[in-house]
Amino acid sequence: QVQLVESGGGLVHPGGSLRLSCEASTTIFKTMIWYRQAPGKQREWVGDISRSGFTNYAVAVKGRFTISRDNAKNTVSLQMNSLKPEDTAVYYCNVNNGGNNYWGQGTQVTVSS
Repeated sequence: QVQLVESGGGLVHPGGSLRLSCEASTTIFKTMIWYRQAPGKQREWVGDISRSGFTNYAVAVKGRFTISRDNAKNTVSLQMNSLKPEDTAVYYCNVNNGGNNYWGQGTQVTVSS
């Protein structure tokens, strides 16, 4: 069983920055993933990072968002810069570990003037 706890969400003006964190309750050897879900829309993949640090990003966030990982602390972070109103969503971290899919509770990010 893996517990994932996200933090760092909030309200930010367009063009601003936020840093989200996700802490796992145990060592994660697999790729960790960030998703988001905007009101009335399906959950969408934001990006992911392997244990060795290789990253992939959705086109919508590439160049603005950066995913990093601290394996010693079992944490993954999402640095979000140049935020836009369309980035407003609940952000979730996810990992598939031991054949089971785990989700955090999500953290709300609102980008508004």
